[in-house]
Amino acid sequence: MRHVDFSPLYRSTVGFDRLFTMLDSLAQPDQAQSYPPYNIERTGENTYRITMAVAGFDETELSLEARAHVLTVKGEKSEETGEGSEFLYRGIAKRAFERRFQLADHVEVQAASLKNGLLHIDLLRNIPEAMKPRKITIAAEPVDAPKAIEAHIN
Repeated sequence: MRHVDFSPLYRSTVGFDRLFTMLDSLAQPDQAQSYPPYNIERTGENTYRITMAVAGFDETELSLEARAHVLTVKGEKSEETGEGSEFLYRGIAKRAFERRFQLADHVEVQAASLKNGLLHIDLLRNIPEAMKPRKITIAAEPVDAPKAIEAHIN
């Protein structure tokens, strides 16, 4: 994918710099971050859920932080000291990870839970009342219309 120069748009728009930064980062080659696997699902009109497979991690080894439209999920495995045993094969990953999700405006983290090795993060898009569309009724006759004033100029 070719790089797109957004500099002409910066000169004529205000407040869209975050959008241009996101579009520019999408054009970068994927860093091939595939651990841990996750799903993003829409559970309602304004609700979403991120589900991450974090087998082997418990609540104390995971942290979530939402700041400036970015949700960061970190996992850091504590060292296991299994005295008297040694691993012949280690197939269960115990590596640390950090995964970032870009959140749209007015999307908030509602809750997070860990069950059966799956971390569920529930999100809600909470649009302020002033930004919601409102229905405007159309009257047959204008209500409180300004009265026309006729004047003669001589």
